[in-house]
Amino acid sequence: MSYKQLWAPWRLGYILGEKPTDQPCPCQDLLEGADPECFFCQSVPVGDDRQRLVVARGAETVTLLNRYPYNNGHLLVAPRRHLARLDELGDTLQLEMSQTVTRMVGMLEKLLKPQGLNIGLNLGRVAGAGVPGHLHWHIVPRWLGDTNFMPAIADVHIIPQSLEALWDLLAVELENR
Repeated sequence: MSYKQLWAPWRLGYILGEKPTDQPCPCQDLLEGADPECFFCQSVPVGDDRQRLVVARGAETVTLLNRYPYNNGHLLVAPRRHLARLDELGDTLQLEMSQTVTRMVGMLEKLLKPQGLNIGLNLGRVAGAGVPGHLHWHIVPRWLGDTNFMPAIADVHIIPQSLEALWDLLAVELENR
């Protein structure tokens, strides 16, 4: 019998609940009302975007790679302000959120050529929100055959590209727009 190993070292931090410590906390630069423990709030101040996995910034939004992705190309689009409810967004922010999701979908379609996408928002912890205090939309590219026996039998998902390689690909595309 032959055993094959899947190597995903970035998952250990998630399993252990660790927070990235290899960068200084941008707490002094956080917006008023920000949560210093929230990784979305920590992503807002300008800093090392590659390290923070920030791929795009808007006037009122920030887009990040999901550090623990469900699938390759999994993006998170969030308001720059720490908001937990849809009725807190306001018209301008709602419009920018929608435009940003649309822009990121177009970029993923061009670069990764998914055959479909899941786009969603979880409101509240019981609905699956991992960061219930900071609204964020998930954009998850999907391909025919991208799931196999691994999720069903071993609760394992296979991600075929490193976060760093994906960040580089998206950064080049956004620079050219």
